Amino acid sequence: MAKIRGIIFLLLISVIVGCVALQKIELDKQYGPAYPRNRLVDPVSGSIDYLRDVKPILENRCVVCHGCYDAPCQLKLSAVEGIERGASKKKVYDGSRLLAANLTRLFDDAHTTEQWRHKGFYPVLNERDQTEAANLSGGTMARMLELKRLHPLPRGDRLPESFDLSLDRDQQCPKIEEFESFAKDYPLWGMPYGFPGLPDSEHDVIVEWLKQGAHHQKPAPISKDDSVRIAEWETFLNGRSLKQQLMARYIYEHLFLAHLYFDGKETPSFFRLVRSKSKPGDRIELIATRRPYDDPKTDKFYYRLQPVRSTILVKTHMPYALSPMRMARYRELFLTPQYEVPRLPSYKVDTSANPFMAFRAIPVSSRYRFMLDEAQFTIMGFIKGPVCRGQMALNVIEDQFWVVFVDPDHPLLYPQSEFLAKEKSNLRLPAQNQSNSTAMLAWLEYSRRQKNYLKAKARYLEKNLTDKKDVSLDLIWNGDGRNPNAALTIFRHFDSASVVQGFVGDPPKTAWVIGYPLLERIHYLLVAGFDVYGNYGHQLNSRLYMDFLRMEGEFNFLTLLPRKDREKERNYWYRGASENVKSYIYGRRINFDQDSGIDYRTNNPKAELFELLQQRLRAVLNRSYAIDQIKDPIVEKSLKELARVHGIRLSPMPQTVFLTVTNSETGVLGMYTLIHNVGHSNVSHLFSEATEYLPEEDTLTVTKGFVGAYPNAFFHVKKSQLTEFVDAIAELKNDEDYRSLLGRFGIRRTAPDFWRYSDKLHSAYRNENSLEAGIFDYNRLENR
Repeated sequence: MAKIRGIIFLLLISVIVGCVALQKIELDKQYGPAYPRNRLVDPVSGSIDYLRDVKPILENRCVVCHGCYDAPCQLKLSAVEGIERGASKKKVYDGSRLLAANLTRLFDDAHTTEQWRHKGFYPVLNERDQTEAANLSGGTMARMLELKRLHPLPRGDRLPESFDLSLDRDQQCPKIEEFESFAKDYPLWGMPYGFPGLPDSEHDVIVEWLKQGAHHQKPAPISKDDSVRIAEWETFLNGRSLKQQLMARYIYEHLFLAHLYFDGKETPSFFRLVRSKSKPGDRIELIATRRPYDDPKTDKFYYRLQPVRSTILVKTHMPYALSPMRMARYRELFLTPQYEVPRLPSYKVDTSANPFMAFRAIPVSSRYRFMLDEAQFTIMGFIKGPVCRGQMALNVIEDQFWVVFVDPDHPLLYPQSEFLAKEKSNLRLPAQNQSNSTAMLAWLEYSRRQKNYLKAKARYLEKNLTDKKDVSLDLIWNGDGRNPNAALTIFRHFDSASVVQGFVGDPPKTAWVIGYPLLERIHYLLVAGFDVYGNYGHQLNSRLYMDFLRMEGEFNFLTLLPRKDREKERNYWYRGASENVKSYIYGRRINFDQDSGIDYRTNNPKAELFELLQQRLRAVLNRSYAIDQIKDPIVEKSLKELARVHGIRLSPMPQTVFLTVTNSETGVLGMYTLIHNVGHSNVSHLFSEATEYLPEEDTLTVTKGFVGAYPNAFFHVKKSQLTEFVDAIAELKNDEDYRSLLGRFGIRRTAPDFWRYSDKLHSAYRNENSLEAGIFDYNRLENR
């Protein structure tokens, strides 16, 4: 029987391959052979203009799904270069691959359409004869739009089960030669997939552009003002002394993901810092390496500012200002201090992947201050970096927690350079094994090194915190009285996360206190050293090592509590975890006998500590997300009541909800985010997260504005209905109740006016915060 099934399978494959071959022959016969076309043309009066007419439509209708690394079929529509590159049947996210994948980063790993064809990408535009008929019949993009017109969404609130909206769904990714078969099997899967079709006017513009040959023009030249400032910064970053070169290397390895902009402009342009074989003033010859600290394979290279040509996405947008003050700050941190750089560090991986070895010449205080100045950006790297999805990476953190930092001027840091120099081997990170790594063998090695480091850290603390008064709130950085980066809140949204300034929401279950060694390792583990194309072992080791970093941050927080309460608090955080795991946070692996010097006056020291931290940081706390800042007292009262809903009643609620509140007089009163924080007994187990859920401990954080890149649901509520809306959520019992809630207040993905509502969201975000705003990603929008 198995043999017969095998024969039938082979016959089916043969038939499919034969049909594809016949379709190719027919297309070649009708429209000629396919090869990449030059679509760059001079502007033509009366024709469709890509930048003016087409790009805004694609951004608001297509990039909401086709923007990040997890864009279906790797089709990135966020830049015309991505459209010309086309699609691929290979997935970037593959947690089971045994070997690292080849890199396919747009703008980095190939620079012409021909090069992308050699890397396995196939066209979505017509590459046969450039006639109007061929451009519509011979291009997958045009055919997908046509399919949607022929087969719009079926009526009803929910999409039928034939729509697979899971992130790990089997993607069809048809080539044009396969399209007839695809359309027959999946007639409802036209584009936009799982959403209403484009409005007529927008559909006609895109189709006309495709019909004309999908031409585009050169991007606008860099403005004269930006050119002057680029020249200033490239001169600064390419100084030839060893001290200047080491500074520039450190800055590059920390800012390579940044969207750099020049302050003082109402609508700034964004740039990224790259390495180039060509000197400033010449055309950039990009040096593309897997990681920013990889060997550039040339003795002479230059740091350059390259324009960002893709649509700005919320998920990957990390703005970072360059200004005269910033340059002066860099001089103060890296060039003014008296230290010697006898030689530049090697690019061999055992050195370059370990920042404590590569940059040991730079004073620790300078490195730490550099990262602290923009601490939200630093933490944002592992949240908004290339990991467009990361359930395995993110189940290592709680759903909501607060972050504070060790004061860089505290005497504890003075002897730290010597300590880190001694511990540099124990501070090695998984990226030193590069992108192909064995899982358990490497894990055992890093576990041993972590044990050694924890013992050394305990001795270091005992030596340098000798008095009870040393363990006080003076350990905590107060932002120098002006920097709002001193207090952060991190939210996990299952397989994505957000970081915002301030202490947002109710006091959390846990908090982290981060010092320089921990902050640097977070960056080199999950930002500079993480490879989204890496094999299973690399990704697993990165996740397992992050356990150590979370535990270290939690240990630092525990040291501020009374000694008698530390173990009890640790046990509450790690219910169900083994004693071996707990010992990495507080126990035989690392202990600290010095009692806290904080004068606690209640029997709930953790709650008291959170209040004391808020008092210490009051001058710098960002309050922009706080609902007590809402001007309308009725809306404020209702949303405060909503934020008090907790426990199992929240189980049906999605992770991230955008709420619009309106009234009949003035229209939109405000945009808000509802964040469902899921309770866990602990977050130390990699594969058993579902068994660790404690729905009775779920909470809801309600914020002003937008938090998160991946909304799961939209609600639109009139001010007069707020009480009814809050009561409905407080009375949820099951999914049926939630569907009823959606029916009354939700904007489902099937709603006829879905795109109009989506446009209002994006417009509101730009009006609220034009610098940080971008396009949201709808790949996680639910179908309930």
